[in-house]
This record gives sequence, structure tokens and C-alpha cells, in this order.
Amino acid sequence: MTNRAAFIVLVTLSSISPAAAQNAIQFPKSLVISQSSVQAAIRAAAQAPAQPPAPTAPIPGQTGPRVPLTLDEAVKLALDHNLDIAVQRLNPTTFDLSLAGLRAVYNPTVTSNLQAQSTHNPATSTISGATAGTAVVAGADNVNVGMAKSFYRGGGNLAVALNNTRTTTTSLNASYNPQIVPNWSGTYTQPLMRNFKIDSNRQLLVVTKLNQDISDLQLQSTITNTTANVRNAYWDYVFALQSVEVAQQSLNLANELVRNNQTKVQIGTLAPIDVVQAQSQSAAQRQVLVTAQGTARTAEIALKRLLVDGTSDPLWSSTIDPVDRPDFSPAAVDVGAAILNAQSRRLDVMQAKKSLSINDVTMKYLEHQTLPQADLVGRYGLTALGGTHLITSSDSVNRGQVIGQEQFSYFDTLGTLFQSKFPQWTLSLNFSYPLGTSAQEASIARAKIQGNQVEAQLKQIDLQVATDVSNAGVNVQNAVERVQAAQAARDLAQQQLNAENSKFAVGMSTNFNIVQAQRDLATAQNNELQAILAYRKALVEFDRVQQTGTAGNITIIGR
Repeated sequence: MTNRAAFIVLVTLSSISPAAAQNAIQFPKSLVISQSSVQAAIRAAAQAPAQPPAPTAPIPGQTGPRVPLTLDEAVKLALDHNLDIAVQRLNPTTFDLSLAGLRAVYNPTVTSNLQAQSTHNPATSTISGATAGTAVVAGADNVNVGMAKSFYRGGGNLAVALNNTRTTTTSLNASYNPQIVPNWSGTYTQPLMRNFKIDSNRQLLVVTKLNQDISDLQLQSTITNTTANVRNAYWDYVFALQSVEVAQQSLNLANELVRNNQTKVQIGTLAPIDVVQAQSQSAAQRQVLVTAQGTARTAEIALKRLLVDGTSDPLWSSTIDPVDRPDFSPAAVDVGAAILNAQSRRLDVMQAKKSLSINDVTMKYLEHQTLPQADLVGRYGLTALGGTHLITSSDSVNRGQVIGQEQFSYFDTLGTLFQSKFPQWTLSLNFSYPLGTSAQEASIARAKIQGNQVEAQLKQIDLQVATDVSNAGVNVQNAVERVQAAQAARDLAQQQLNAENSKFAVGMSTNFNIVQAQRDLATAQNNELQAILAYRKALVEFDRVQQTGTAGNITIIGR
């Protein structure tokens, strides 16, 4: 029986019942795929070892030198050069400057004042010390220095000043001319109630420091998310390259079928129409290959975007040759332990707790502002006198005439200043309290309502963490089962194609069946690649959601 006759018999038998066909023609056991072989293929797929890395074939359109790159090397490049991370790294520095500005309030401040003046006053009486109608010329020179300092603890303020005044006059009644008067004073103001434990500046200091901590957490979150994105982009690129390889293999099979059919047409065992069908399949596979190559180029650009710091980076104009391959080794997933780990260590949870601390500080400040204003003010001062002491006659004849003088230099006078010959001190208590509802009390009432919102938001975040981790764990398990099923389907599709080729060789199959089997194999291979890619991405996501997530929008009191 010729091949063509055998084919006619096969078509005839296909119209009768399966049992009759089974009895009429006994196929070789190698061509029969039983249910037991399907189950065996699934079990074998679950235990299949990882495929060794295959060299990446060049893709049309890729230029520049080829750069071999492992997954770990890609992550390191991203940590060093990724622009999103570089931008986020600048934020903590801005908070350093803000904190420095707020702490500057507690640095000592030195003040000084230099002043010179002269006045001409008309003498209107004999006690003016000049003839009536003439001018009494008075001059004054002031050299004042001081220092002020605020204190973080207690909110007190200290001001110390040394004022030096030198005066001259043309009045004959002056006992010192010129006269030097140094004056030292120290004033300390201590809040006793409001602003004692916390004031606006100390509240801003604590809040700014907490915001800096939040910025650090956001930087860590950016690093974690970028690392996850790099891993996913790397696997996307690898999958795209493997899809190109699958498309190329499918094209090679289609071209081989074209050549075989052309040979059979030449020897008269196949109709010419079968060559056209094979050529159509080859053209379709070529389109699939071109599409896969374009997808690979796009995936490479997406990966480069995460690894370079600009278009001047040499890697941008190079071709990445990924070394690692997404192996499949099912990992045990403990969702319960992962949820506990995420609830205690996830960055967005820590960020929410920092935001809650900001609310606590602001609430404490608002409550403290409702206290009465009670400030204790103490002042102590010393005064000395020096210059040229004019000695006048005390007898009745020459009374008031200058008969001598004593010189006291500025340093002599300054030396007597701290002998406390002329001390001055004051102690006062300033008290104020607004009657009725104050603005601070209204702010506290609003803050308490916002505090209730914060508690509900924290519960939302806690539930979101559990949801994210649980979903990620389910996705990992689903991905494992999907890979095992896809590997089994790929093995069976390969066996089916081998069976069809064997039957076609003896004239018991058709060209259409061969083409369909090739398509099924290509689809199964792509499904396997997609399943492994999904599994690797599921592991990346399961690890990421334990570290960070979308930060909750915690209500900040006072905003």
C-alpha cells in the first residue's frame, strides 16, 4: 500500500467510531499519548532541573558592544546610577539644612552698638552751668556690646549687655567731665507654664527630625522598589530574548517543512497545495519573529532606563547580554510569618508610625499652648563711675571754682564695676490668661477629631499589609502550579509534534496537522516562558511587599 493509499484509508477510518478505529489500525505505542503519560509529564515537570543558560543570539537593530550582565550586577548598577534614587537621596540633605536653621536659634548671638552724638542746649538759668543765652554743649559716645542666648531645656532666654557711655559737657556744674559710666546687666526670662516644656521652635525641631526620618524611609522604599523593578525588567528582557529564540525555532521548523514538502512534490508523493500551506505557515512565523525582536528591543530600553544615569552612560549605547536565566525551583511560602514580618518592618508602616509621632508632638504643643502665660524675669546690673573728677572749692568765697582734678581711666573704672558698689536688681512675674475659648482650645478640638481619623487610617494600613502579603503569597503558589502545568503541556506538545512527524512520514498524517502541531508547540513554549517569568516576578513581589508598599496618607494635625 502506497503512502497516498494509506492516507485515504486513515481518512475513511476517522469517520467511524473511535473504538472501531482503534481496532482497525493499531498505531505504534510511541505515537499514542495516554492519560498516564500526561500525569507522568506533569510530575516530571515539577521535578525538572533548571535549564542551563543559552547564549543570546544577536537581534537586528541592536548596536554597540555587547555587555554581559548578571542580575546582581544589574541591581548594583541601578543602586549606583539610577536617577530616581539619586533624586531621592537629596531630600535628607534639605532636612539637614532645615534642622541647622532651627538649631541656630539656640546659638549665642552677639550684638554691638556704636553711637556718637552732640547737642547744643541754650542756658536758661544759672543752674545750667553757663551764662544765660549761651549754649551748653553736651557730647555722648556709646560703645555697647551684648550677647543673647536661648535655651532648649526650659525655653529660657538670657541677655547680657555691657554698655559704656562717655559724656562731655561745657556746663560748669558737672562734677565729672568727661564722665565714663560702664554698665553691666544680665536678664533671664524663664517661662513657668506655657512654653516651658515645648514651644513653637522645639515643636518644629522634633517634627522636622521626624520628617527627615520619613524621608530616609522614603529613600529606602525607593531603593527597594527600584531593585524590584530592575529584577522584573531583567526577567522581562530575558523572556523577550527567549521568545525570540522560540520564534526562531518555530520559523526553522516551518522552513524545514517547506523544504520537505517541496521534495515530496518533486517525487510526486504530495500535492503542490501543501507547499503553499507550509509557506504560509513560514511567513506567519517570520512575522512572529519580527514582533518578538521588536519586543526584545523595547524590553532592553526599559532595563537600560533603570541602570544608567543619562544618555551619556556607555551602557545606554551598548547591547545588554543577560547572563542569568529564570530557573524554576518551587519555594516554600509562609504567608503568616511574612505578614508578621511586614507589619513590624515594612517601610510604609514605619512611615505611618512616624507620621503618628508627628501628630503626638503637635497635639502636645497645642495642649501646652492652653496653659497660662507665666514668665519669671530676673535682672541684675552693676554700674561704675569714672572719668575726670573736678574738685571744686567749698569755701564761701571761691565756692564752685575748680581747684583740682582726679583722673580715672576707663580700665580703672571697669575694675571697680564688679566690686558691686552700685548694684541694681529686679524680679518680676508676668502673668496672662485669655478668658473664654482660646484659639488653642479650638485647635485641640479639631486635632482630636483628626486623631480619630489617624487611628482608623493605621488600621487600614495594617489590613492593607496583610492583604498585600496574602495576595503575593497566593500568586507565588499559583505561579508554581502554572509553571508545572505549562512544562507538562510543552512536553506533550513536543511529543505530539514528534508523533505527527512520524505519522506524516508514513502517510498517516496531513500537512495541516503538522502545521497545527508546530503552532501548538510554539504556543506551549511561550506559555512555559511566561509561566516561569510570572513565577520569578511573583517571588520578587512577595519579597517587595514584605519590605515596602504604597505609603498610607496619614492625616497630619495642623496641616
